[in-house]
Amino acid sequence: MALDLRIGLNISQRQELKMTPQLQQAIKLLALSRMDLIDAVRDELMENPLLEENSELESSEARVESVAEVEKREAKEQTADVELKDEMPADRQEIDWESYFENYSSPLPGSGTQRLNNDELPSYEATLTRQESLFDHLAWQLQVSDFSEQEKQVALSLIGNINDNGYLAAHDKDQNVIPSDTIIEMVAETHGNDFEYVEEVLERVQLFDPPGVGARNLCECLLIQSRLLELGAIVEDVITDHMENLEKKNYPAIARGIGVELDEIIEAAKLICQLEPRPGRPFSGDSARYITPDIYIRKDDTGEYKTALNDDGMPRLRISRFYRNALRDANSSETKKYVTEKLNSAAWLIRSIEQRQKTIVKVTESIIKFQRAFLDHGVERLKPLILKDVADDIEMHESTVSRVTSNKYVHTPQGMFELKYFFNSSIQGDNGDLASEAVKSKIKQLVSNEDPKKPFSDQKLVDMLKADGVTIARRTVAKYREAMNILPSSKRKRGW
Repeated sequence: MALDLRIGLNISQRQELKMTPQLQQAIKLLALSRMDLIDAVRDELMENPLLEENSELESSEARVESVAEVEKREAKEQTADVELKDEMPADRQEIDWESYFENYSSPLPGSGTQRLNNDELPSYEATLTRQESLFDHLAWQLQVSDFSEQEKQVALSLIGNINDNGYLAAHDKDQNVIPSDTIIEMVAETHGNDFEYVEEVLERVQLFDPPGVGARNLCECLLIQSRLLELGAIVEDVITDHMENLEKKNYPAIARGIGVELDEIIEAAKLICQLEPRPGRPFSGDSARYITPDIYIRKDDTGEYKTALNDDGMPRLRISRFYRNALRDANSSETKKYVTEKLNSAAWLIRSIEQRQKTIVKVTESIIKFQRAFLDHGVERLKPLILKDVADDIEMHESTVSRVTSNKYVHTPQGMFELKYFFNSSIQGDNGDLASEAVKSKIKQLVSNEDPKKPFSDQKLVDMLKADGVTIARRTVAKYREAMNILPSSKRKRGW
C-alpha cells in the first residue's frame, strides 16, 4: 500500500485565548500584596522614564515643567543667590576653613569620613542593620574565653553545628537528622581528637550564654539551666528521670518515684515551666510583622457599612507631560517608537492598578452583603461562604476572586482579617449552618473558661457543642483544636 506524501493547504477556524504581556501583568498585579505592589510600582518608576510619581497635593493632572521653564527657574535662583551674597557683610562671604577643620575629630573606625566633636550621631553598634545571630554571639564569647588554640578550633566546629533553637543538631544532604553523638565523632575525627576530649569542650561551651545552649536534647537543656540557677536536687531528679510523667502532668507518680511530698513536686514543676526549652529563641531573627490593611469597612451615620481603600504609601502615578511633548516633536522613527512603547506600558500599568483597586472594592462590598451578621456581632455569627458565591454576585470568575483575596487585609469593626478569612466550610447546626471559624471560636472560648485542674476532653467539648446546637464529630474537634495550637486535655492539666 503506497503512502500519500503530497503537500496540501487546509483552512480551519478555531478560537483560543492568548495571554498578552499586558494581560499577564494585570493578573500578576491583582494577586500581589500591598507591599509587593508598592515595590513593583517603584521598580517600574525606575525603568520607565514616562512614569513619574505625583507627589504634589494637586490632582493627577498636575502641571509638569517644561525644559524652558526649568532653565528660567534655575536662572532666577542663581540671580537670587548672587543678590544674597552681595547683601552679606564682607567678613561672612569668606569661609574660615582653618576653624572649620579644627571642629572635626579623628575619622570613624573603618571609614574615611570625619565627624564633629559636639554632634550626637548614634554609636557604631546602633548603625548595624543585621541582628546578631546565635553563632556570632557564641563565637564572640569563645574569643574572650580562656580556651587554648586547639580547644577554640574544636569549640568553633561545635558552635557551627548548633541550630537556631540552640541545640547541637545538624542534617545531612537528604535532610535526615544527624545524632549529636555522631556530630561529636565527626568533629573529633576532623581535628584529630578523641570523643572524650570533644565532649569536655562541649561541656565548656554549654556554660555560654544563653543558658542551655549546646545541649543534645531537651532534658540536658533544662538540666543545664537548673544547675546554673541552683534550683535544687528535686528539680534535677524530675528532669533526669521523670520527664514523661511531667509531660502528662502525672505529679503523684513523680512524687512516689522520688519519695517526696506532692506539694514539692508541684513546686518543682512550676520552676521547670519557667525554664527556656529553646535557648536560641532570642536570636532567631523573627521580627514583628506589621500588617497594613488594603481596605477599610466602616459604618456610617445611617448604619450602613461602607468601604474605603487605603492609599497611604501608594505612589500616585502619572505620565510625564515632558515626554508626551517629546513624542509629538520627535523626528526620529526610533525615538518615536521607543517613547510610544514606554507610553503604552505606562498607561497600561496605571489602568491595571485602577482596575485592581476597583476589583478589591467590589469583592469587599460583596463580602459585606454575605457577612453582615459578622460585622454586627462578631465571629460567632460568621456564615459559610465559598468563592463561587462572591464570583456570581459580582459576575466575575472564581479565579479572579481567589487572586483578590490572597494576601489582602481588611480592617473591620471586629478587627483586621485577611479577605480569605471570610470563606469557610459549612458545619451543620440546629439553627442553620455555621462557618468552621465560628465553631473554632466556640471551642477556643470553652477551653479558655475551663478549670485548669480538670480540663475538658475532646468528647466533653463535643457534648458541650451539641448542647449549644452544634453537631460535630470528636475527630473534627481534635482537628480544629490542633489547628489552633491547643494542647490535648492531658497536657493542659495543671496541679496548681
